[in-house]
Amino acid sequence: MDNITVERLYHEKQKLLELTLLTSENGLKRSIPGSEIQRPGLALAGYVERFANQRTQVLGETEMTFLSSRDQKGRERALENIFSFDLPCVIITKGIAPPVELLEAANRKGVPVFSTQLSTVDFVNRLSVYLDNLFSPHTTIHGTLVDVYGVGLLYTGKSGVGKSECSLDLVERGHRLVADDVVKVMRKAPQLLVGTSDELLRHHMEVRGIGIIDIEKLFGIRAIRLQKRIEVQVSLVHWDDQLEFERLGVEETYTTLLGVEIPAVTIPVSPGKDITVISEVIAMNYMLKVYGHDSAKEFSRRQSDEIYRRKAVGDFLESDFE
Repeated sequence: MDNITVERLYHEKQKLLELTLLTSENGLKRSIPGSEIQRPGLALAGYVERFANQRTQVLGETEMTFLSSRDQKGRERALENIFSFDLPCVIITKGIAPPVELLEAANRKGVPVFSTQLSTVDFVNRLSVYLDNLFSPHTTIHGTLVDVYGVGLLYTGKSGVGKSECSLDLVERGHRLVADDVVKVMRKAPQLLVGTSDELLRHHMEVRGIGIIDIEKLFGIRAIRLQKRIEVQVSLVHWDDQLEFERLGVEETYTTLLGVEIPAVTIPVSPGKDITVISEVIAMNYMLKVYGHDSAKEFSRRQSDEIYRRKAVGDFLESDFE
């Protein structure tokens, strides 16, 4: 993971967060260790035993009112409670003018202080989204991600197995390409994986024999999307008589990406096999399961019921001498 500095936050999100630097630029090289945000109200009041000083510190109207209610020495003592620690930065919301003592303490310690016109809740929400994206676990996968009927299908397999050709056929049928060749995967929640494309390759696809094509220019804006939740991994493999493939689908298989378990389907590829239609069936079957209908298990259950019924009828007829 790249080093996340206060300077990067300031330059990338200055407009979105409406940030104004109130101190010198000496502390902009400070690192931001994590995505958590701290409201240091208790620390200002003197309770610092569990003060999370490594977090981005946000002073809202409550904290600023507390400081303004103290005399000069009281403010200095309160500010010393937090500035005695190594802070990444301090941000004051609602455009509230900070006391002189706060800026002096920050400059002595080399801690950058910012002001924003946003309300505390709005600012924390915007900053949390930005930091969560930066610090979320992520990886890069060689594959193709397509939105099929609203289901994110991640195609994996060896080079030349037909991932790009399958996704191109899906796009021609009205589905949407997210990423081809390089899929950037990010875990945005404990059970949520989101895939997106590399910025340089975005909306482009390599088709063997043709070269690089621009999906957006060829098929229009409706044929692409910037990101999509990954819900099923589809592994394409060359047909092999020695391999066993799932026939009933009763036993579900899963794969794990970034600690998140998602359903996995392995599809053998052979000449004349329509992988596009199979992909649409995979997406629709997944949605049926989401809504509580598992076709394979229901078929197995009906089969078991029929076997039991026939056995019961047979046992009755065997003992009936009428």
